[in-house]
Amino acid sequence: MEKETPRELILKTLKEKSSMKQDVYSNTLEAFLILKKTAKEVTQELSKAVRAIDKRVVIEYREKGEFEFELRVAGDLLIFAMHTNIFEFDKNHQIWKSSYIKDDHYRTFCGMINIYNFLNDSFRYNRVNDLGYVIGRIFINKENHYFVEGKRQLGFLYNDFVHSVIDENAIKAVLESTILYCLNFDLYTPPFDAIKEISVQDMQSVSDSMQVKTGKRLGFRFQADNDSID
Repeated sequence: MEKETPRELILKTLKEKSSMKQDVYSNTLEAFLILKKTAKEVTQELSKAVRAIDKRVVIEYREKGEFEFELRVAGDLLIFAMHTNIFEFDKNHQIWKSSYIKDDHYRTFCGMINIYNFLNDSFRYNRVNDLGYVIGRIFINKENHYFVEGKRQLGFLYNDFVHSVIDENAIKAVLESTILYCLNFDLYTPPFDAIKEISVQDMQSVSDSMQVKTGKRLGFRFQADNDSID
């Protein structure tokens, strides 16, 4: 068998890997568009229902561009952002253990949608030192198989990469789980030692930008492999 020339190898790689990545990107973008549509619908449903309970509670959808949108849920702000690049998992990741991946390693290449949780007041009052958290990441491959890396229910309800195929029902389930998680992820008082000293400059600018950091778990460890944070 003749050895392939560099040109042949380049064309082969472009045909196999680059075309595959285009498929992954298209799948991820389609899923993100469905996620946007679903988020709008869920927001309208919840907003209408919550008005009958308490008109002070605000639930709203905010369009932020082609690859980003926000959901305000009471005092929380969820930001959904699709990354435009395609990623492969390192060899130590658990997905490599399945026969699904061993049969075709290109199945490990995924598009990614990040889910961030902030306090709505952090943006409302321009508190630029406040903290937010990545609470979930949705991964989608060339065959529209998906799984979610995340905290609590986001991490264990949607981790069957071998069998789970992304569709409108799956997207709605992930979205509702995300909203429920952030509502149950409460704001903790920062440790006293973390705030016992404050500069004159910080105090003078409190009314403008609230330089004293605020975050749901400020002073507490928040790691991907540690779910015992509540």
